[in-house]
Amino acid sequence: MSATHVDSWYAASAKVFAGLPGLRGEEHCDVCVIGGGITGLSAGLELAARGYSVIVLEGRQIGWGASGRSGGQVIPGYACDMQTLARGGALADAKRLWAMSLEAVNLLRERIQRYAIDCDWRAGQLHVAIKPRQVEELRRHQHELAEIYGYGALQWLDREALNAHIRSPRYLAGIYDPTGGHVHPLNFTVGLAHAARAQGVRIFEHSLATRITRGAQPVVHLAQGQVRARQVVLAGNAWLGPLVPELDARIMPVGTYIIASGQLGEARAREIMPSDAAITDINFVLDYFRLSADSRLLFGGRVSYSGITPPNLAASMRRRMVQVFPTLADVGVDYAWGGYVDITMNRAPHFGRIGQNLYFAQGFSGHGMAITGMAGRVIAEAIAGDSGRLDVFARIPHRVFPGGRWLRTPSLMLAMMYYRLRDLL
Repeated sequence: MSATHVDSWYAASAKVFAGLPGLRGEEHCDVCVIGGGITGLSAGLELAARGYSVIVLEGRQIGWGASGRSGGQVIPGYACDMQTLARGGALADAKRLWAMSLEAVNLLRERIQRYAIDCDWRAGQLHVAIKPRQVEELRRHQHELAEIYGYGALQWLDREALNAHIRSPRYLAGIYDPTGGHVHPLNFTVGLAHAARAQGVRIFEHSLATRITRGAQPVVHLAQGQVRARQVVLAGNAWLGPLVPELDARIMPVGTYIIASGQLGEARAREIMPSDAAITDINFVLDYFRLSADSRLLFGGRVSYSGITPPNLAASMRRRMVQVFPTLADVGVDYAWGGYVDITMNRAPHFGRIGQNLYFAQGFSGHGMAITGMAGRVIAEAIAGDSGRLDVFARIPHRVFPGGRWLRTPSLMLAMMYYRLRDLL
C-alpha cells in the first residue's frame, strides 16, 4: 500500500489497491458519502444495489482511518453494555440492537464470501477475566445474554479450559463466542472498495470535504471541486471535525495503539494461542490481541485521551505483551502504530439524521469492526424510505462532552483516572 497509510503491519501486508484520483470540478449524484472507511463504503455498496448513484469522498486513502488499522476483532454487541441500551424502558429497542449486532457479524462474513475478499477471516473470540470480581462480571454477562436476549452461544471457560485457547498465567476465566472472530481490517476495507466500485460507486481519494451547504439539495465543497447531491451520508467518525458542529460535540477522538511482534513461527504461535481466536480482557483500559496470518502477535492496548502518542510506545506495549505472555520475553516488535477512534460519552453508537437529508453514523467507541458495516446498511434503508432500524439507533440518548472543544479533553482525562485506578483493584 502507499506510504501515506500509517506505518503498520496492515499496510505492509495489504493487498495492492491502485490509488484513485481526487475530485476536481463539479459532480452530481443521488447520494454523496463522506468517508472511505467501512461505514461509508458499506453505505455506498448498499445504495448502489438499490439503484442510487453514489459518490464516496475520502480525504486521504481508502481505509486510512480506524477501518484500516484497528485490532480487527469482530465481536457481537457494542462498546457499552446492554444495560446502557435498555435504560429508560428501552428493552425492546435493546433487543433489536442486539439482533442487529449479530446481523452485522453475519453481514461481514457474507460480504467476505460474496465478494471473495481475501482478509484472513478466523472464527472465535474470547473475553477474559483478570480478577475474581471480573469472573463474576463475565458470569452475569453470559446469563444476561442468554436469559434476556436469547443468545446462548457463549461457552464458559474456567482457568483450565482456557488452555484450549490461551496459555497465559494472567487470566482466571473467560467466555468463548464462536460467532465472533478476526480479520485483516485494511484488506477487508479495500475489498469493500473493490466491491463498491464494481457496483458503480464512484470513489475519490485525497478529496477532503471542507464545507457543506445544507438545503433541499446539499452541496459538499472540496478544495478543488464540489458535489451536488440529494442526500449526504456523514461517515467521517473521529475525523469529521468541525464539518458538522452538532455531531462533533457528541464524540471525542481518542488515540489507540497496537504492536506487531516479530514472526513467531506456526508452532510457537499455536503454543500461546492454540485456537487462533481473538482475545480481549474486560478492564476499562483493556488489552486485546490475536495472531496474524504470518504468525505474529498483534497486541493492542493503551489509550491516549490527550491526543499525544505515549512516549516509547513500542517498548511500553511490549512490556504489556510480555506481562500476558512471559514466554515471549525474547521476542521483539517489528511494527508499532496508532491513531484515533471516536468515542461517545456512554460508549453507545450515535446514528441518526439531521434535517431531511443528512445522515450520520459515528461513535463506535473502538467496537466498530462489525457494526460499521451494519451502519451503512441501516442508513441505506432509511434513504430508500424505511427508517425503522435507523430510528432504533437514533433513540439512544447521547450527551455532549462537557467543556466544549477545548476543555473536554482535560475533563475526560480526569474521569479516566478513576477507571484506570479501578482496573488495578
